[in-house]
Amino acid sequence: MPAVRKYRRDTSEVSCCLKYVIFGFNVMFWWLGLGIMAVGVWAWTEKDTFNNLSRLTNVALDPAFILILVGTVTFIIGFTGCVGALRENTCLLATYAIFLALLLLMEMAAGVLGFVFKDWIKSQATGGFQAFIIHYREDPDQQNLIDWIQEDWLQCCGIEGPKDWDRNNYFNCSSSDIGSREACGVPFSCCKRKPNEIIKNKQCGYDVRKPSYILGICFAQNLRADIFAQKAKWH
Repeated sequence: MPAVRKYRRDTSEVSCCLKYVIFGFNVMFWWLGLGIMAVGVWAWTEKDTFNNLSRLTNVALDPAFILILVGTVTFIIGFTGCVGALRENTCLLATYAIFLALLLLMEMAAGVLGFVFKDWIKSQATGGFQAFIIHYREDPDQQNLIDWIQEDWLQCCGIEGPKDWDRNNYFNCSSSDIGSREACGVPFSCCKRKPNEIIKNKQCGYDVRKPSYILGICFAQNLRADIFAQKAKWH
C-alpha cells in the first residue's frame, strides 16, 4: 500500500512589529515633508514669486525653494515607505529602499568631495554669500538668513570684512548721493549686542564705515597695542 504524503500548511506571516514600525516611522516623515513643503510654498506666495517670474533667476539661493525641494523629497520617501509597509507592496518598499540607499551614497559622496574639493566649495560658498549680500534688501528670506549667519552662527560681518557690504546698493558709500540712510553702514546683525541690551538697536550699523569711524578704530587699535606692549615690559 503506497505511503500517503502529508502536506503541512505554512502558517508564517509577515512580521507585524517590523511592518508597523516602518509604517509609523514613515508616517512622521510623510507629514514632516508635507509641512516643510507647505511652508516653502507659503513663503513663495508671500513674496509673490509665482506672479513675478523674474525672481526665479536666483532660485537656487532662495531658502523658500530649498524648503520646497527638501519637503518634496521627504514627502516622497515617507509616502513610499508608509504605503509600501501598510499595503505590503514590494514595489513601493523596493523604491523606498532605493531612495534611502541613494541618500546614503549622496551623503558619503558629499563628504568625500567636500574633503577633496574643499577650496572649490569654499569659493562657491563665498560667491553664494556675496550674492546674498547683493540681494539683501530684495528678498526677506535671504535677508533673515544672512542676519542669522552674521549674528548667531558665524558671528561675522561679510565674508572678508565689513567692506563686503559695498556690493549692496543700499550700503554702498556712494548711495548717500541718492539719499540712502544706510550708505557707508552695515546691517544691525554686524553689531555686537551689549550685555545689558534687551532690545537690539536696528540702527547701530549706520555710518560705521565712514572714514572718520575707520580712523577712530585704527587709532584705538594702535593705542591698545601700545598699552599691551608697555604692560609687557613691566614683568
